[in-house]
Amino acid sequence: MYVITGATGNTGKIIASTLLEAGKKVRIISRDAAKAKELTDKGAELFLGSTDDVELLKKAFNGALAVYAMLPMDWNTKDYTSFQVKNATAIAEAIKAGQVNYVVSLSSQGAHLKSNSGVVLGLHKMEQLFNQIDGLNTLHLRPSYFLENTLGMVGLVKEAGIMGSPIKGDMPMPVIASKDIADYAAKRLLNLDFEGHNVQDLLGARDVTYTEIAKVFGAAIGKPDLNYVQFSYEDFKNAFMGMGASESLADNMNEFIERVNAGEVVISERDTENTTPTTIEQFAHTFSYVYNL
Repeated sequence: MYVITGATGNTGKIIASTLLEAGKKVRIISRDAAKAKELTDKGAELFLGSTDDVELLKKAFNGALAVYAMLPMDWNTKDYTSFQVKNATAIAEAIKAGQVNYVVSLSSQGAHLKSNSGVVLGLHKMEQLFNQIDGLNTLHLRPSYFLENTLGMVGLVKEAGIMGSPIKGDMPMPVIASKDIADYAAKRLLNLDFEGHNVQDLLGARDVTYTEIAKVFGAAIGKPDLNYVQFSYEDFKNAFMGMGASESLADNMNEFIERVNAGEVVISERDTENTTPTTIEQFAHTFSYVYNL
C-alpha cells in the first residue's frame, strides 16, 4: 500500500493515478476533498488534512509500504524554512511510527547546500531527517527548475510584453516539466528498486537560457519578438509580495536565485538517467494554452 502526499498537485496526482491504474492500493493526503474526488473515484482512500498533522499522518502511514513525500508551499508563512522543517518533521515522525520501508521524496537541485540556499534549505533538512530513520530506504529526487514556473509570467507577458525574473537571461540551466518528475517517481515507486539512501537528479531534456525560452514561447503565442528581462532582486521581491507572498518567502526565493546565478545550485553532470523527455518546444503548447485562456 502506498501513501501519496500532495496528491492533488502537479506530481502527486499523476503518481497516485499511475499507481491506481497499476492495481495498487493508494491512500492520499489532501486538504481539499473536492480536488481529490477524481482520485477517490478511482479508488484512492482520502485522509483529509495537511502534512503538519502528525496524528493524521500516522493513521495514513500505518501499514504503508512506501510513501511519496513532498513539502507544501505556504505563501503566508513568516519563517519559510521553519515551515518546511515542521512539515518534514511530521512526515518523518509518521514514517517512523508506521515502520514504512520506502520513501521517494520531492527535493530539488540545490538541496546539497547546507546553508544560505533559500527555498531549498528546508529540503536539505528534509533529506537529512528521512536518512536518519533506521531501516528506511530513501530516494530523494532533485529536479531542476520547473517549466511550470514560467506560467506565472503569463500576466507579465500580457501587461508588459516581456518575460522576466532575477535569473540571468544568458545562463544555460536545466528545466523540467512536472509530468516528467511524476512519471519518474511513479516508475521508481512501482519498482521499489533502491536500498539505503539515494539521490537522483532530474535535469529535463536539455539546458536552455531564459532568452531562448522567451523566443520559443513568444513564437507559440504569436509574439516572436518576446524578450526576457533580468529584474533586480529588489524589484522581484516587491512584485512577488504584491502577488501575495510573505516577506520571508520572497527573501528565501531571492536567496535561492542568488545561488542559481552564482552557478552553485546545479552541480550534476547530465546522463541518460537524469535526462527527461519534455522539451521547451513541447511545453510551449502549455504556455500558449494558459496565455490564451
